[in-house]
Amino acid sequence: MIKRYTFKEMGDIWDEKNRYAKWLEVELAACDEMQKEGLVPKGITEKIKKKAKVNLDMIHAFEKSNNHEVIAFLDSLAKIVGDEAKYIHLGLTSSDIMDTGLALQMKDASKIILKDLDVLITILKKQALKHRNTVMIGRTHGIHAQPITLGLKFALWWEEIKRNRLRFENAMESISYGKISGAVGTFTHTSPKLEESTLNKLGLKPEPIATQVVQRDRHAQFLLTLALISSSIEKFALEIRHLQRTEVREAEEPFGKTQKGSSAMPHKRNPILCERICGLARIIKSNGIVSLENIPLWHERDISHSSAERVIIPDSCILIDYILQKFIFVIENLSIFPARMKQNLAISGGLIYSQKIVTALINKGMNREKAYNVVQKYALESYDTKKDFKSLICKDKEINKRISKKELDVCFDFSSLLKNVNKIFQRLGIEK
Repeated sequence: MIKRYTFKEMGDIWDEKNRYAKWLEVELAACDEMQKEGLVPKGITEKIKKKAKVNLDMIHAFEKSNNHEVIAFLDSLAKIVGDEAKYIHLGLTSSDIMDTGLALQMKDASKIILKDLDVLITILKKQALKHRNTVMIGRTHGIHAQPITLGLKFALWWEEIKRNRLRFENAMESISYGKISGAVGTFTHTSPKLEESTLNKLGLKPEPIATQVVQRDRHAQFLLTLALISSSIEKFALEIRHLQRTEVREAEEPFGKTQKGSSAMPHKRNPILCERICGLARIIKSNGIVSLENIPLWHERDISHSSAERVIIPDSCILIDYILQKFIFVIENLSIFPARMKQNLAISGGLIYSQKIVTALINKGMNREKAYNVVQKYALESYDTKKDFKSLICKDKEINKRISKKELDVCFDFSSLLKNVNKIFQRLGIEK
């Protein structure tokens, strides 16, 4: 099994101290490259590295006075490092360290999200293979349609998460860019060469062209991809919620031995995890809308995006990690009731085979409209009177004249409806 991360690991990435630690990492990398280019005295970076550290109390105290977090951060370093601190942030602007540091945080968070997706892909494949031939009713508009298998449902989810993983890889690549191009992005006091070497040292790529900030379409792509992933997970969780309904009860999310479902009704076993997933997915999706609003900024920059990003990016990363891990737990431990699935297959009195009868009549020479109308007449009667659909069909002389009893029995056998299940699995490439 692929290594699981704890929720704390994702939270630690977005911890305030780690944010400043990433800023310091950027500053030290830039200073290192400046030293290589002879822009700062030789050996200065080593001296700074020995002393430099993040002191939150000191940063907060300076920020309370100057109301500028980057200057507060730099002032704290000046006090800690001493005279050599004058070479920190040389020629840089606030967004150089803020946007580049944010890219480092988002990249770290992305590694955890990728692991979550990989675990879910593995489990969905396992469940798809296990339940390849577990027959259940397919539903359209919430109404019984024709038989499917539970394995097909899991296989569909598996394929969708694979697509989401590919989208996420692209989004991760898109946010793995930083900038060391200074105010308004023109390299007035730095150089493209310095930027490239600094970012390469940090494992990032240089923004080909920036204003004072990395452009926010990158961040929007990332957050909208998280919104897509959350929509998929919400869709799957919603399906489980339906399957757990008392009238259906074909599947049920895990329920602990000492768990309680209701403060009033001891019998309740509610799909609270799936409901929680659906609720939190709404937040992730709404954050995606905010990310779109962050793209238009005034001229070469404003900071209207900044306040919103401090909420939407950490929250979305933490929430997607949370709902993915919760859904993994649900799928791994899902209770499945094949006997109930068989009962539900029979609940319509054979109506789910109506298309087979229409097709058989057409194959025997009846035109489609007439065949449809004949079968629908008995289908509606079965609906209204609860009479067995097959019994009604068998009494029709015109149908009996065209379809033998043996052929009719085949029409009411679900196995022929599922003859291509293995071919679907082969097309998907789901094999043991």
